[in-house]
Amino acid sequence: MFKTLATIFSIADLRSKILFTIAMLIVFRIGSHITVPGINFQVLDDYFKASAGDAPGLTDYIDLFAGGAFKRLSIFALGIMPYISASIIMQLMMVVVPSLQKLSKEGEYGRRKINQFTRYGTVLLCAMQSYGITVYIQSLHDQIRNEKAISLIEGGGGMGFVLLTILAITTGTIVLMWLGELITEKGIGNGISLLIFAGIIAGAPPAIASFWSDVRNNTADVDMILVLILFIAFIAMIAMSILLTEGQRKIPLQFGKKIVGRKMMQGASQSLPIKVNAANVMPIIFASSLMLFPTQIANYLEGNYKEFAGAIQAYLSPGSWTYLLIYVVLIIFFAYFYTAIQYNPKDMAEALKKNGGYIPNVRPGQPTEEKIQHIMNRITLSGAIFLAFIAIAPDLMIQIWDLQKYRNLAYLFGGTSLLITVGVALDTLKQIESQLVMRHYSGFMDKSKKSSGKARMVR
Repeated sequence: MFKTLATIFSIADLRSKILFTIAMLIVFRIGSHITVPGINFQVLDDYFKASAGDAPGLTDYIDLFAGGAFKRLSIFALGIMPYISASIIMQLMMVVVPSLQKLSKEGEYGRRKINQFTRYGTVLLCAMQSYGITVYIQSLHDQIRNEKAISLIEGGGGMGFVLLTILAITTGTIVLMWLGELITEKGIGNGISLLIFAGIIAGAPPAIASFWSDVRNNTADVDMILVLILFIAFIAMIAMSILLTEGQRKIPLQFGKKIVGRKMMQGASQSLPIKVNAANVMPIIFASSLMLFPTQIANYLEGNYKEFAGAIQAYLSPGSWTYLLIYVVLIIFFAYFYTAIQYNPKDMAEALKKNGGYIPNVRPGQPTEEKIQHIMNRITLSGAIFLAFIAIAPDLMIQIWDLQKYRNLAYLFGGTSLLITVGVALDTLKQIESQLVMRHYSGFMDKSKKSSGKARMVR
């Protein structure tokens, strides 16, 4: 491994790509600590520390992917999530809007136009969400001023603060979108995914340090045996995430005979790979957004409809059994929905028929379509159940071992964050691997015996 790392940094082109990626991620982390003008950061920090034991809500969910930038109210408070949301909406619209579906098939021009629409959607979503943040911060300002007679917003807020905050946060998200595209173009890996990866990883060291400090000082309700159990569970979660990310079912294919020159050649035997988790983490993101929405509405209704709002918060608060049950059902539903967007059995069957391919012992046409659909349904169900288990694993650990105080640590090492971390790490390693193989070097994942002769580097 160390020899491979030395080889990576000995290749000028690959070294510059990696260093450029690291530099962009450092810029992202620096920007995450630049607070929006007009905010008393110390008052805001004290408020979130005091409410650390409360039930997790939308702020914790956003802050997890923003690397702590949301609770600092920095210019990167929303992270890259508005761009992800706009991309998801655009993908769904391409399925239901014929003009967009036609545009997506027009090659490079269509791709550029769709990216342009996605960016416009990002700006719109970011402006709306940043306005919501100003409403939330102003409500905190009133609450803190009434309780402690301290101002969270310097000058008391007003329209100037609202406009400045919307401009700062929207601009910050656009800058992050630009940084992600720069990393994809000039760095290594997918830029947008790496920004989310960096935001998640940034929260790990302080969470681990706080937990370990409490264990050593005997101030936590855990002992070393429980720490060992949690460590083993974490390793098992990583292994399951890798299996879920990399797992696929290969449908055997056979192609008919064809004439090459004057000879009749037997068609090659190939396979059609179908991923166990074709939807990746999208079902979790969709389900989380839907599950958090009712509780946020209940917060607004608490004054006039206190009993109704209290019932919603009791049954749909994150971590409750009703919440987990509905959450699992939504994840399974969205797994099927998103997989149906990614794979179309009818198109796959028609493509096989046109190219002279078929599934052994299955007739071309309608029977092939039904066979592919049957396999996809079974694979998607197992993958969706597996995905739902990983998603609710942090909540199960919190309830079983009463780790409410360390819920941030549990969410960092389980569920959505773990799937994203493992997926991005594997994708980045594969890209570095391909760069090494292209230059006749063995990579991280190469287990074959090295030849006695030295490979010649291709620059």
